[in-house]
Amino acid sequence: MTDLRNCSRRSFLARCLSGAAALGAAGLPARSAGRAAAKSRVVVARDAQLRGSGAAIDAGRLQALLDRAMLAYFGLPASRENSTAVWRRIAGPGDTVSLKVNTLGGRGIATNVDLVAAVCERLQQAGVAARNITVWDRDTEEMRRAGFHIAVGGDRVQCYGTDRVGYEDDLSAWGSVGSRLSRILTRSSNVLINMPVLKDHDGAGVTLALKNMYGTIHNPNKYHPNGCDPYIADVNMLPEIRSRMKLVICDATTAMYDGGPGFKPQFSWQYNGLLVAEDAVAHDYTGWQTIERKRAEMGLKPLAAEKRAPHYIATAADSGHALGHADAARIAVIEA
Repeated sequence: MTDLRNCSRRSFLARCLSGAAALGAAGLPARSAGRAAAKSRVVVARDAQLRGSGAAIDAGRLQALLDRAMLAYFGLPASRENSTAVWRRIAGPGDTVSLKVNTLGGRGIATNVDLVAAVCERLQQAGVAARNITVWDRDTEEMRRAGFHIAVGGDRVQCYGTDRVGYEDDLSAWGSVGSRLSRILTRSSNVLINMPVLKDHDGAGVTLALKNMYGTIHNPNKYHPNGCDPYIADVNMLPEIRSRMKLVICDATTAMYDGGPGFKPQFSWQYNGLLVAEDAVAHDYTGWQTIERKRAEMGLKPLAAEKRAPHYIATAADSGHALGHADAARIAVIEA
């Protein structure tokens, strides 16, 4: 597994960054017409003992939780062999994989380093070279503050921000957006794994997989009016993003039900879970409902009552975008 921590707790992480493990990305097959008409699956995997009796997440249990979520998503029985084999449906030798994490909110509400390392470990076991894996976000220093060990060059997993390499010179445009895309996305990956965090957003309502793609463009500040609708949906229609995104693995170990996107511990809770999906729209709908349930439990109004319901999720599902399903009747939530 990749040593992504500033102070790694596991020796195999160091081995990964030294080149012993490798991540690759053989794309998942495109959805057939029949599958598109079927329900979108979203796996929700939880472990009440993920933190044991303390506050720190047990890295071994997190790896096991990831394995359980992936096996449940692809319908494979639990075994050591299948825990590796399932990743060959995502990536393989010769592919280049990028893991788009979310570190904007700070260490308390960033994509968990051990989770990213666990994904890297499994993908490497599936046959991808370490140098062909890039863990990234928009800004290197934000990643460092979130606990990631920055690594550039060499025969190891790469880990850095777009600020190191810049954005494409030419705009990519769709609908209401025109943006320059990160060269990490366009030049260092043919498979994108989207790794957001489950959290509230003060303007967009929630910030999950779809909004995580704002971290791939040079001008996200332009696309926050009207609760980011239709801008989030339009960004996800950019061909460089749509053609590469193969899987969403959402870190819901610590989640936020209010006060986002920055970390506010008083509005966070230990959900101790992961959400896995191919359909980012169905994923975001499911995550949104999870946040709404927690808000109700805490005596807060629904997001719609605060005039910040995430309407962009329905826009992403409309006939003009058709990025996935935002209807509970067309989503199969699988608890694992």
